[in-house]
Amino acid sequence: MLAWFHSLDSGRETEYELEANDDPMRYLTFSLFALGIYAPLAHAAGDYDTYGGWMKLKGEKTGYFHTQQINGRWWLVTPEGNAFFSKGVDNVSYAPESDNAPKAPADPAAWAKAASRQLREWNFNTAGAWSASQLYDTGIVYAPTISMAAAVQRDVWLKGGVVDFFSAEFRDAAARVAERMCAPHAKDPWLLGYFTDNELRWGRDWRSGESLLEGYLKMAEASAGFRKASEFIKTRGRTASQLTDEDKSLFLGMVAAEYGRVTREAIRRHDPNHLILGCRFAGYPGDVVLQGVGPYFDIVSFHSYNATAPVERLQQIAKITGKPTMVTEFSFKAMDSGLPNTKGAARPVATQEDRANGFAAYVQALAALASCVGFHWFEYRDEPKEGRRLDGENSNYGVVRIDFTPWEVLTRRMQQVNAGIEALHANASAQ
Repeated sequence: MLAWFHSLDSGRETEYELEANDDPMRYLTFSLFALGIYAPLAHAAGDYDTYGGWMKLKGEKTGYFHTQQINGRWWLVTPEGNAFFSKGVDNVSYAPESDNAPKAPADPAAWAKAASRQLREWNFNTAGAWSASQLYDTGIVYAPTISMAAAVQRDVWLKGGVVDFFSAEFRDAAARVAERMCAPHAKDPWLLGYFTDNELRWGRDWRSGESLLEGYLKMAEASAGFRKASEFIKTRGRTASQLTDEDKSLFLGMVAAEYGRVTREAIRRHDPNHLILGCRFAGYPGDVVLQGVGPYFDIVSFHSYNATAPVERLQQIAKITGKPTMVTEFSFKAMDSGLPNTKGAARPVATQEDRANGFAAYVQALAALASCVGFHWFEYRDEPKEGRRLDGENSNYGVVRIDFTPWEVLTRRMQQVNAGIEALHANASAQ
């Protein structure tokens, strides 16, 4: 069946397709939500500021998001000076990821407003990486990935390529990216900060068994990276065939520090106001990498698709860098979704209830960490069953289905759990 609602925000009629056998109360709520009348009941609205900051705990008011330790715990702080724990969803987008997926909405701006309201209803406060730019002025905090290394080598995160971070080419690319993607947002208080890249390779992983030192020694002899690597092994009294694990580790730290320095300096030239959220580590990159980037990142972003929160790893990251942490990708996917779940990280669980339970336990464990300032669920919308064009992933990661209808068991639990995150974090052990 079809129903029409008149949007108070857009001044236009919007058509929604409803299922005749569904719960009529669901659509009463949906219609009130579409009209801008419905407000979530999970917590008192007076507890939160415009940005979703928790008004029961104050930090310094600077006009932009920043990090601050309050009572021995790390927090983000909103432009209004209130404590903020970033509760986000990645890839809040409408673009079809396969030829058979539903088409993009006819009015992306209207979709963005509805999606933003929907996330806030579920007590999320952040649109994470890969989210549509149409969300940026809809009343939700946003955190884009600006892909500085990927500006030199396309799909570097997917293929695990090695970028010459010592090169003029990388410095120039970082400068161009910062001018294009940071300068226009430098004065926007809704911007949380920038992810510099996504899942760069820092050593042996599923994409390659080669160390970065070995990769740099294979670069063109005229390149800055080859020269740097050659000089390094010469000072170590080695040849390319005599590399030790210590050589590889020390050089890796040099590479990480150069990456951190170049990206930070490029961003700061064009935006002195916003946070540098790190490069979204795909897993633990090693102590030397963290030591290298630590002085340049304001927050260390980390991904983990394990069934339990990576508490010890995050504690280790915070200890090494002295910086707060965020888990910027995690998820649970269920076999009762009808999706194959054969491609993509994480082992499937059985049901949507299992997804909801997994989410609750995971984020509550993060909130109990004094060093953690946020989590971003991957992702907003389910992947197509035939696999997305990019890499064939076909998993039930979404908070909504491929047709944009919510996974209600999951989103109800998210709404409930998210409402208590700030209080839990405020009472976390300060150790």
